[in-house]
Amino acid sequence: MTATTQFTDRPDPARADAAIAKVSTWDVGTPERQRRAVDAVRTAWEGRDTRNTDIDAAVPGIERLALHTYELYRSGFRAGGDTREPGCVVIVNVEFDGPDPDRQRAWIDAVFEALGSEARPPEGAIAAYFHTGTDGTRVLNYAEWESAAHHIAALAAPGDGIGSPSPLWERVQTYPGMTGGGVHRYTPALSMRAG
Repeated sequence: MTATTQFTDRPDPARADAAIAKVSTWDVGTPERQRRAVDAVRTAWEGRDTRNTDIDAAVPGIERLALHTYELYRSGFRAGGDTREPGCVVIVNVEFDGPDPDRQRAWIDAVFEALGSEARPPEGAIAAYFHTGTDGTRVLNYAEWESAAHHIAALAAPGDGIGSPSPLWERVQTYPGMTGGGVHRYTPALSMRAG
């Protein structure tokens, strides 16, 4: 589902003062409920301390699926002066069979090795921020794309594109100890900064 609220002041996961990222996954059921949830989040964060209570009052029955804590490990793509705004945010989650911070970082390094083997960054890719879960079992990639169509095209591109059958991408996809994960595309709905 996507919401259509205007996206402004996009988050910058690479900020020096952004040591921890909290990522919460919700299922609100319908696009209308999603718009109401985004509006309730905006209202709650703009001036109240009872955030979840206010959001739940505005949109009863939200199912909070997960809350995880991450730290930024590596980022790539965005070059100095690149002012493109994302029309799509792609969240890639990877889960491992037990805590191992070295394995988390090694998997991310393998992704960068695979990306580095390509002639150029995928068309429409703006930035990718790779975070390690503080519990040692998860990796999160927060990736910004110009559009969902660009991301879909990058995945479907023939040859050595993202996720291709090249040995480097096969290593990423079959990394030892990897037990699951997923890829989800979102249309940015709301971004706010602390006042």
